[in-house]
Amino acid sequence: MQPFTYFISDLHLAAERPDITQCLFNFLQTQAIQAEALYVLGDLFEAWIGDDDNSEFNNSIKSAFKNLAEQGIPIYFIHGNRDFLIRNKFAQQAGMTLLPEQCVVNLYGTPTLIMHGDELCTLDVAYQKFRRKARGWWWPRLVLSLPLSIRRKIAENGRKTSKKNHAGLTMEIMDVNSADVVEAMEAHQVTRLVHGHTHRPAIHDLTVNGQPMQRIVLGDWYDQGSILKVSQDKLELLTQQF
Repeated sequence: MQPFTYFISDLHLAAERPDITQCLFNFLQTQAIQAEALYVLGDLFEAWIGDDDNSEFNNSIKSAFKNLAEQGIPIYFIHGNRDFLIRNKFAQQAGMTLLPEQCVVNLYGTPTLIMHGDELCTLDVAYQKFRRKARGWWWPRLVLSLPLSIRRKIAENGRKTSKKNHAGLTMEIMDVNSADVVEAMEAHQVTRLVHGHTHRPAIHDLTVNGQPMQRIVLGDWYDQGSILKVSQDKLELLTQQF
């Protein structure tokens, strides 16, 4: 068997969806242990309110990833729009390495740009305005200074507001902007991009200035159980069965 690497994104783990959590546990204990590395491209959690939230549920997730890391499988994490408050404490407890929001990795000879992907959805102006604030220095510091109980309420209200706002948006607005995709790939001098966020798993073949490019989109785990498996000769978008 050729060496391979796994990518997952948009699991949106939450205590009220034990089926998804168990699916992750099964994946980490059986499939992921065979990989050379595992990349988590954001929105691992439905909401993350701080590394000091040591609930039984959160601790079980950390332990599951830590067990994989202790068996010699490197795990890398890129923040999503739901878990951008994850910090080094969580990463250490879960055996993960935090990566920048946009990162180029060498996948079996092919430099590949990886990201969560929300920064490419620039037609959603209201979200991009919030994103700039949430990724700044002062807003996260302010939120994390609040008591855990208040942060939990803020997260719950934020989820409700997000659901309401999305109901009024078109599919085009919630998808990536093609021009921004090309700009990001050209800026990083790559011909392959892997991201999540849109929950629309697909492999898109592009041609830019006569050069072939490829954009691979991971799906979510609420409906799709999406996994990307990459080896030197093959790209596969797989579906986990709950």
